[in-house]
Amino acid sequence: MKNTGMTRPLDQLGRIVLPKEMRTTMDINIGDSLEFFVNEEGFVLRKYTGVSCKFCGTVDHLTYFRDSFICADCIQVLKTEENVHATSTDAIHAQEHVKPIQTNTTWRPKQSRVQQGEMVKKLRKLIQEHPNLPQKVYAEMLDISQGRVSQLKKLL
Repeated sequence: MKNTGMTRPLDQLGRIVLPKEMRTTMDINIGDSLEFFVNEEGFVLRKYTGVSCKFCGTVDHLTYFRDSFICADCIQVLKTEENVHATSTDAIHAQEHVKPIQTNTTWRPKQSRVQQGEMVKKLRKLIQEHPNLPQKVYAEMLDISQGRVSQLKKLL
């Protein structure tokens, strides 16, 4: 994971706001639980996954592997010869034991991060085509936050 340095003020209740770009990159949606750790070196914040299989959501026969829990059934699916060339999620969703995990948020695929230079070019083109629009509209058109539009305008 890339180190990202940002400064955010605490509000009167001691809360901070995570920027939209950071939430998108980390696949954190509104209402998701977060866990945080404090040690001598610093403060770590990450999405809480709970104790369930990363692929199918079951809570039985779990094994801890690379910062995730995986159930015995999913491990077997990953080991099978016929699924060697399939991606792990495709192989797992093909099995009968998979039950869709129901949450109150809709799943969206992760957005790939657009390079800053490319985003500046897109913003410049939008401003040339629609010079009188507010930053909020540019943000919606580029699928970024209004604050990020403000940062990019400084680079123009």
